[in-house]
Amino acid sequence: MTQYGTLRMWAAFLTFFGVLSVFAAAAGTVIWAIEVDGVWETLGVVLIGGPVSVFLATVPIALAQALRALADVGDTVAAR
Repeated sequence: MTQYGTLRMWAAFLTFFGVLSVFAAAAGTVIWAIEVDGVWETLGVVLIGGPVSVFLATVPIALAQALRALADVGDTVAAR
């Protein structure tokens, strides 16, 4: 029995939220690229704005991995 169920629950929630955020960032980048005027603005959105927004959208996933790792360490230490 683990004592870190709350951390694992938050990790699952943050992973779900992070995946939704990545999809929303990707959809927003496509819409933004369609809305701008000109080739250079579109290239700027696709090559700079898109990757930055998707990268920032992955922050909840990284936090979830950290929480899950912390729970794994806690379980390992408690077992000894």
